[in-house]
Amino acid sequence: MLAWVYLFIAISLEVIGTISLKFSDGFTDWRFTVLSLGVYGLSFWFLSMTLRIIPVGTAYAVWAGLGTASVALIGWLFLKEPMTAVKAVLLLMIIGGVVGLKTISTES
Repeated sequence: MLAWVYLFIAISLEVIGTISLKFSDGFTDWRFTVLSLGVYGLSFWFLSMTLRIIPVGTAYAVWAGLGTASVALIGWLFLKEPMTAVKAVLLLMIIGGVVGLKTISTES
């Protein structure tokens, strides 16, 4: 169970890093540059702790899928990025796949 907690921490940090990367303006704003690099490093550390227990294919799919869906939703809700019905359905499919992977996971 702790591995899944670490994985969700890794995902949260990855999302913060990606949003910070947008605000770094191509690494021209040093504050967001430092923040993005720091939280990406922490994200990878938590992901590596996850990989001690959860199979790499499952962990990476959940990490990438939920990270992608989260960034897309934050972009739409807070950064006024476009969201079409097709994009929303596809994001729901990603989330459904993640739930399925979690359900069938063989980690102890």
